[in-house]
Amino acid sequence: MPEHRARKHHQDRVAEALREEIGAMIEGELSDPRIDFCHVSEVALNPGGKSVRVYVAVDSNAKDIAQAESDTIAGLEAAKGYIRHELKERMGVRNVPDLSFLPDRSGRFQARIEELMSRSRKHAHAREKPAGAGTPTAAGRQPAPQRQEQEAGPK
Repeated sequence: MPEHRARKHHQDRVAEALREEIGAMIEGELSDPRIDFCHVSEVALNPGGKSVRVYVAVDSNAKDIAQAESDTIAGLEAAKGYIRHELKERMGVRNVPDLSFLPDRSGRFQARIEELMSRSRKHAHAREKPAGAGTPTAAGRQPAPQRQEQEAGPK
């Protein structure tokens, strides 16, 4: 069992090193105009270590986010050979895994889920309190029920 834990630890370290190095290359060294402002969000190394999936999150301030994602991925795919060569030089390894770049849409999905959840909470809160019923007075308390005065008459 310990050998599996050690192997997993090694793969995690390699994936983290790849994420840092590829991120540094994207930020400063690649001059392809198709590559928009982005960052490497995750690197998933396959168990054999022969290939890696690089998830790239594009900045959401772009006008057409879908077009920016596809252009960025195309630019990174075109620079794949340069990136692999630089990784080999920087990391000092014999074999660099095959890279595949994928867009990371988890941030946008999370923002959409948060928006829907807050909208749902607002609707549920509005249904709990009907308009005008049970509104507190200026003092912050519910008004006391009115008592009807009985007429004191002869019996």
